Amino acid sequence: MQYHIKQIGIIRTGFQNPSDAPIQGVFKPDSKGQVEVYEEYASGLDGIEGFSHLILLYWFHRAKEFSLSAAPFLDPENPMGIFSIRKPGRPNPIGLSVVKLESRQGGILNVSQVDMLDGSPLLDIKPLVPEFDFREDVKIGWLNGKLR
Repeated sequence: MQYHIKQIGIIRTGFQNPSDAPIQGVFKPDSKGQVEVYEEYASGLDGIEGFSHLILLYWFHRAKEFSLSAAPFLDPENPMGIFSIRKPGRPNPIGLSVVKLESRQGGILNVSQVDMLDGSPLLDIKPLVPEFDFREDVKIGWLNGKLR
């Protein structure tokens, strides 16, 4: 089967190269960017100002060919299955990042805590809702002991 995805905008950041971007935006809270939503989709932003954080889905437009195994950023000596890590080289190179919404100006969202590359095609935006998106008693697999 084939599916068709519509690009609804573009993400602008100061990160031109993967080595410049943080592993996750939460590790660089002062990293800033803009989410430009195309005019035909801008009315879909109505009400978004009431949310402090957003989930952005985007295309890893500079990802190379995918591999089902890769070394994670936080444990480069131990390759893992691609579905247990967050690297761009995936069968469907879809990125997911949580950003902080700083302000909205029409179809432009000013955000911080960005970790994506400049020019990333925007696929969707969802509000972060702690009651929906937080789970207790979460296990973090191979990341146990590697964070903070």
